[in-house]
Amino acid sequence: MYFYLSVLTGDTLRFQNRSAFAVGTLGCIAMDFNNTADIQANGFTGFKKISDLWTDHSCIPDTKGVYLVLTPTPKRPAFLTTGVGGFFKGKNPNVTVDVLMDNWVGDAQVVYIGKATSLRKRLKQYLRFGQTNNVGHYGGRYIWQLKNHADLLFCWQTTSDQIPGDVEQELINSFRGQFNNRRPFANLTG
Repeated sequence: MYFYLSVLTGDTLRFQNRSAFAVGTLGCIAMDFNNTADIQANGFTGFKKISDLWTDHSCIPDTKGVYLVLTPTPKRPAFLTTGVGGFFKGKNPNVTVDVLMDNWVGDAQVVYIGKATSLRKRLKQYLRFGQTNNVGHYGGRYIWQLKNHADLLFCWQTTSDQIPGDVEQELINSFRGQFNNRRPFANLTG
């Protein structure tokens, strides 16, 4: 399988199923976003179900990093008309099922890519938002309209020597390279 990555500089690189985390001089990451083993080989850890993290989030590191939300199966899921996301600042987090279907990236296991100055704090916010709490994590809200949201997996990677926002953008760019310029399902920008 080959996929092409267009990076911030506009250069295009070709990668063939590589399992080594590669942030090259051009600022791209070579990773197969549909291969959990490859994601792990690229330094991501955790792989915890949301339902498990709702009861115990102590395994999430309290350091800066990036995180991925993965669906257990890349098949199109059932969508909820009204999700479980909180109404932060009175804003309705729900969109129509048509919007969800239009944003779904077929055959993609990664449904959201995020960044954090504190993974534990940010993921706790995200998890609380998914329990209908009014907390500030409006980004990635589409996952809370997936019927199987409790079965989604969170994984993370610390970025002690890198800026999380830069790594997040590199990951989104690489994802777009693998999936015909489509962002992950719940990433509305990037």
